[in-house]
This record gives sequence, C-alpha cells and structure tokens, in this order.
Amino acid sequence: MAGKVLLIEDETNIAEAIRFILSRDGWQVTVLSSGEQAEATVRAIGPDLIILDLMLPDRSGLDVLAALRADPATTGLPVLMLTAKGQGRDREAAERAGVDCFMTKPFANADMVAAVRALAAGPGRAAARA
Repeated sequence: MAGKVLLIEDETNIAEAIRFILSRDGWQVTVLSSGEQAEATVRAIGPDLIILDLMLPDRSGLDVLAALRADPATTGLPVLMLTAKGQGRDREAAERAGVDCFMTKPFANADMVAAVRALAAGPGRAAARA
C-alpha cells in the first residue's frame, strides 16, 4: 500500500524524523522546506498524499491547501495538516480549507504512520486528530 508522500515542513529535525519513520514503513518521501514550490512539486512527482505544515516561512500551509483544493487535478489529493498550533480556530480554519486530517506536534510516530496509511486508503480516510 505504501506510495509517495510529499512532506512540506520547514523544521529540519521534524522533517527528517517523519521522512525516516515513513521510509521505514515503505513510503517514498520527498521533502520541501517551504510552500513556494508545492504545486510544481505535486505536478512533478504525483504524490499519493501530502503532509503539510501550517506555519511555513514563505507561504502558509492554508494558502498551499487552498491552491491545491482550487486545482481540479489536486482537489481530492489527501492532505494531513501538521502544526504546533493546535487551537480550535486553527483546526477549524484547516477543516474549512479542506484538510483531510489534522495532527499537532509533538506526535507519536505510530500515530503519524497510522494517519498516513488511513489517508492513503481512500475516501472516508483518517479522522481529524488532536
């Protein structure tokens, strides 16, 4: 079931940890440290899902998500929003923008793997997580 994941995360240690745990689970992980090239990278690699940080240095994760949802080619691409901002209003904004799953940092490795597997499984995918 493992496939391709695009991870957009600007914190190097977190990106490397996620890359490691997902690679160990059989996923091919491409990492971007900013949202600026998100759409171009999605078109280039055709990921099965995206893990997207909410707070990025050049462009917010919400802006990236809105662009993905506005494009017919990526509107249904599963997106897991990852953030240190776990307040209700952040979750609500992400849900309004069309996120499939919401996970706060810090997270358990097993929860990350489970969420990615659930998102890749298809419609009715992962439930939003705290």
